[in-house]
Amino acid sequence: MTARVVDTPHGPARAVLHCAAEGRAALLLGHGAGGGIEAPDLVAATRAAVEAGVHVALVEQPYRVAGRRAPAPAKQLDAAWLAVAEDLGAGLFDTLPLVFGGRSSGARVACRTASEGQAVAVLCLAFPLHPVGKPEKSRLPELDAVDVATLVVQGERDPFGVPGGAPHREVVLQEGDHGLKADVEGLQRSVGEWLSRVLRPLEV
Repeated sequence: MTARVVDTPHGPARAVLHCAAEGRAALLLGHGAGGGIEAPDLVAATRAAVEAGVHVALVEQPYRVAGRRAPAPAKQLDAAWLAVAEDLGAGLFDTLPLVFGGRSSGARVACRTASEGQAVAVLCLAFPLHPVGKPEKSRLPELDAVDVATLVVQGERDPFGVPGGAPHREVVLQEGDHGLKADVEGLQRSVGEWLSRVLRPLEV
């Protein structure tokens, strides 16, 4: 495990790297709004990816690197994320397909930037479909805008809502809530199987 500091338009971001023995692709994972890259679901997804032969970069947004807990505005998050993706895609992960992903707020960033960042797939852990208690303020358009293979792993009792499936989108429901802590082994298995499946056509 190594870390790389990347300059972005909104301050330094940090990418903590977990490399597979022979990388077939690279997965960039973002954290939630108030949490860090040590969240159990991110750890499980990282383990699954490395076992599937996929390099992982756990991306810490500039506001977290600077020691702030309050998240930056969406446009700043997206710009910083794309700067990290460009840096890694032109360097360490050159020639490799990039998969974007994250938990909660990080999943939203991955969805919003997938097209511009040329991601081949998107992994959403605990996508916050709407603010708690406000289903009328749906963020489904962010998910629907993604036109590549997408996996959403969601807790059955997530107070932020549960999205449905779609032509490009698979939804795996697990026991538990927004934290996705109840079945990390199941999450790891689902992520590993999905990554192997969506990356296989790219290797022909």
